[in-house]
Amino acid sequence: MNQRTTNDTGLRLRAWLRTRLGRLLIQRERELVADALEDVFGFQLLQIGAWGENGRFFEAARTQRQWVITSSPEEQSDLCSKTSELAIASDSVDAVLLPHTLEFESDPHAVLREVERVLVSEGQVLVLGFSPVGTWALRHRLSEVGFPPGLARFISERRLRDWLALLGFEVSNARGYLFRLPIPPRRPLESVGPISDSRGLLPANAYVLKARKRVYALTPVRPRKRERLAIVGGLEPTTRLRA
Repeated sequence: MNQRTTNDTGLRLRAWLRTRLGRLLIQRERELVADALEDVFGFQLLQIGAWGENGRFFEAARTQRQWVITSSPEEQSDLCSKTSELAIASDSVDAVLLPHTLEFESDPHAVLREVERVLVSEGQVLVLGFSPVGTWALRHRLSEVGFPPGLARFISERRLRDWLALLGFEVSNARGYLFRLPIPPRRPLESVGPISDSRGLLPANAYVLKARKRVYALTPVRPRKRERLAIVGGLEPTTRLRA
């Protein structure tokens, strides 16, 4: 994908996020992120990838500092860096937020490896993702530009759990949300019911997952001195004979 195509995709996505449906999605996801950040403390909170207005997810943050990092200078951010090679020191970030970032990046595995690298021990990662099943996924497959525009892939919660486990993360919480059809609400946003609660038979079209980086210290075990075996009749005794 060339730079012009990337810029056009970014423009379409930003325009979609300003629609009634896009604003509703951002509004409800802010509530979910606020709940998830209640026990996230420390010095640095890093959001990788642009999603909505810059810093909108930081209103409930309890860390001392918050940063938004993106790979495109066209996006509003505090730092521009390749997301698969973050210009961030190792073991320096207390929490990382990935708002649908993995679904738009060309190499989601590399992004997760960088998240593991920059997080401190016991640091937390919070991921927002769209489900590969449901009405939103169907709308995406029927769209020429994707839905939302530019969406490259779906990553199921189960697959994400496997990826995180391989990197040493332990999932602490996960929940589904977006129990609604991918159509704009007719009523004002203030009167629209929450999309984080179940609505009848509709499946969850998205999920929020929270995981913690575990670092296990290895305790060296000294080899036990080999017992000298008694010789009975010139034969080495078995365990039973030794007893």
